[in-house]
Amino acid sequence: MLAATRAASSLAASTSGLAQELARASSVLARHYHKNVVDHYEKPRNVGSFDKADPNVGTGLVGAPACGDVMKLQIKVDDNGNIVDSCFKTFGCGSAIASSSVATEWVKGKAVDEVLTIKNSDIAKHLSLPPVKLHCSMLAEDAIKAAVKDWKAKQQKQGGAQQQQSAAATA
Repeated sequence: MLAATRAASSLAASTSGLAQELARASSVLARHYHKNVVDHYEKPRNVGSFDKADPNVGTGLVGAPACGDVMKLQIKVDDNGNIVDSCFKTFGCGSAIASSSVATEWVKGKAVDEVLTIKNSDIAKHLSLPPVKLHCSMLAEDAIKAAVKDWKAKQQKQGGAQQQQSAAATA
């Protein structure tokens, strides 16, 4: 019984220590980053993924070898070419996660060609990223472009298949 009590006490102490470490890390993040970065890092919007085989989904997968950040951003597009939903998964620092989160918010409700005007400088300005973290906003811009490119390629492929079916049906 005494051993079980000690084990429980040790577990509680280590859990408490972990909670204190997390609180300390969050406090450091809050001191060194703009409130918008902290907000999108602590409460990221649109985390998740769509079925990449869906012809209405465009997927952009980009990375920065220098720092190890990897970002996957996906868009779901309706029949009129408007982005109706977006999500992301990012392995990286707080600035990369925040940039992804902002990007998914900004693309929703816009036409696919319109989102190509979103620039990394706009994301960086919104998040007040320091120069050393600008690559994170560049990744977000690249991910948007890659997702649109993927969606357009799927549309062309699907359109070509439909034309072949129509030609076969009339022959």
